[in-house]
Amino acid sequence: MNRERRQRAAGPQAVAGRAPTAPLVFPRLVAVTLSLLCLGCSVPAQARHEVPAGHPRLLGSRAELQALARQRPAEYQRVVAVAHQADLDDHAAILSQGLVAAIEEDADLARQVKQRALKLVDGPIRQGHVTFGTDLALSALAYDLGHPAWTDAERARFHSYVNRTVEANVDSETHVFHNGWYGYKHWGIGLAAYAGYHENPRAAEILRTLEQDFRQRAAPALELAGDGGGWAEGYYIHYWLYEWLFFCEVARRCEGLDYYALAPKFFGQRAIASLFEMYPGVREYGSRRPVPMGDGGGRLFGGDRDKALAARRILVNYHRDDPAHQAVHAFNERTPRSSVGAYAYMDFLWRDPTVPRGDLARFKLSHFSPGPGHVHARSSWDEDATYFFFKCSDRFTAHQHLDAGHFVLYRQEELAGDGGHYDAFGSPHDVNYHLRTVAHSTVLVLDPAERWPGIRAGEVTANDGGQHHAWPHHNGAVTDTAQWTEGRALYDIADIPVFADTGEHLYVAADATRAYSPRKLSRFTRQIVYLRPATFVILDRVTATQAGFKKTWLLQAMQPPQTQGDHLVITNGAGKLFLQPLLPAQRRTECVGGADLYRVGEHRHPPQRDTGPAPTCRIEVSPAVPAADDLFLHVLTTATANTASVPAARVQLEGETVRVEIGDVTLRLRTDGFGGEIRRAGRAAEPLSTQVNLPAVPRAGPS
Repeated sequence: MNRERRQRAAGPQAVAGRAPTAPLVFPRLVAVTLSLLCLGCSVPAQARHEVPAGHPRLLGSRAELQALARQRPAEYQRVVAVAHQADLDDHAAILSQGLVAAIEEDADLARQVKQRALKLVDGPIRQGHVTFGTDLALSALAYDLGHPAWTDAERARFHSYVNRTVEANVDSETHVFHNGWYGYKHWGIGLAAYAGYHENPRAAEILRTLEQDFRQRAAPALELAGDGGGWAEGYYIHYWLYEWLFFCEVARRCEGLDYYALAPKFFGQRAIASLFEMYPGVREYGSRRPVPMGDGGGRLFGGDRDKALAARRILVNYHRDDPAHQAVHAFNERTPRSSVGAYAYMDFLWRDPTVPRGDLARFKLSHFSPGPGHVHARSSWDEDATYFFFKCSDRFTAHQHLDAGHFVLYRQEELAGDGGHYDAFGSPHDVNYHLRTVAHSTVLVLDPAERWPGIRAGEVTANDGGQHHAWPHHNGAVTDTAQWTEGRALYDIADIPVFADTGEHLYVAADATRAYSPRKLSRFTRQIVYLRPATFVILDRVTATQAGFKKTWLLQAMQPPQTQGDHLVITNGAGKLFLQPLLPAQRRTECVGGADLYRVGEHRHPPQRDTGPAPTCRIEVSPAVPAADDLFLHVLTTATANTASVPAARVQLEGETVRVEIGDVTLRLRTDGFGGEIRRAGRAAEPLSTQVNLPAVPRAGPS
């Protein structure tokens, strides 16, 4: 699914498969060795046990799998039905047929599974940015679940294939902020090593090298860019996380190794963040659509939706005694079946109805992940709720966009979305529109002399006036936390210092100044007050280094707006968005669409393929009078399509404060910093929180 070119580490890395420099560790010495490895860790050494000698073992013993089939008979019968279908892909066939072969001791199905795996085992050794890890994982599952069907010679070929693939990919997928480390490489290496543990002399060494790399490099990355459960890379987490959690569950089962405990800021909140990453409403085939975040897609139905559900289930089962995860379980149970029929095995393995179901209606309505700088909020847990996503992220990896300060809005359908199409990694459309600031709901400042470096090795011709990143190489990514810390001045580009939710309203403040070239912009702060259930007040202060640099406030509208008095009204399906521009008082407003939607400067950059419903109009608001410093104030209100009007907002400047009146609510927002107050009719004014909510990692980027 990724299209980026192969990434290389900046220097030698400890990765699974490197030739050993000492004799292999025998299994009985593993626990002692790992206790020593843990001396430098913040997490205590865990209770470990030896890997079971029998097969199957990756997903449980035969007796355990048979017991599971009795406990979950409906789910198991669906797996049986899939196992006997024709034209299955390798993933569905090996998991479904393998499970039935193991549970029912079906020799014919075991042979079928083995034959699928042997095509991989006897094929060419794949290397680099290809899914060699998936090949390893599937062959490992076939080997383990259908073990009696394998001859001694075939088993030897399997072990040779595993070892040669590991050796060929020592330097492949080493960037731990990138999905490839988890989903393209190590889950498969780990499963293959556990599957052949007592038969492959290299297996123990492979697993220990993998674990060391996770402890030293991957876990710190998850804690930094995944603090709070979100992930800075964005949408690709829905592609890779399930595979990695699959491996983590196998590691827990096979030897009591708990990878979740090594990155608690991420794994402890990931299921909760995933819940908030889903738009309200059940859509195609009983699935939920994730919000767009950087590259990846999700506009059209695909199996990644089932993987996101299965990943939440795995983490809910692990945190089953936590009330927050019990609420996530209640959310999961609203879509109890995987939407792709061939993925019935996911329901069989991971849907545990014995987890207590929490009270979702009383669960919190927003979530903040400080690591990636993601904020999610809803009006309620009803399926027709208003939904809001805001991002102001530091830079970590290639799949991120130049989009600090971007937001999306949803009610019934997307109303303000994410512009452009991911038609190919580094395509002309990708590097000149799709990943650029112009395709997002944030701010442009146009310096006519500004030029962009090469992005993703694509040809960059567009000066969109947006955010700037000095790509150190074609992917614009870092290998690990050590490299990020060393280059923090380049990567630490955005902050969300304030996040507070009282229930009636949410307040978030962000600083994206460092995301832009300092030659053209010296300040961009954004404050958002969400007045539940449906109104958003967005105040931006933008200071350019020259008054002549044009500033533009952007909204990515899913449909062209209609004018209704002073309002712009966007209707998409059953949803509607009212936009009220209030500041600057003298402004020009334009809707850019049609053939000009993908024009930037003198060039058009249309996509080469349609990836699904995308914004069709870019609403641009600019000051009519040039000035170095400008305030932008907009009020946006979501509604159903049959809503005729919403309350008009009024604005007044009061020194260093902006006063906004909307219905019975009066807001005062500071323009020289963050904070202010909110007053509702008949009630005393309440201060807007200025609590600092930055990650624990020190910030040392340029101001």
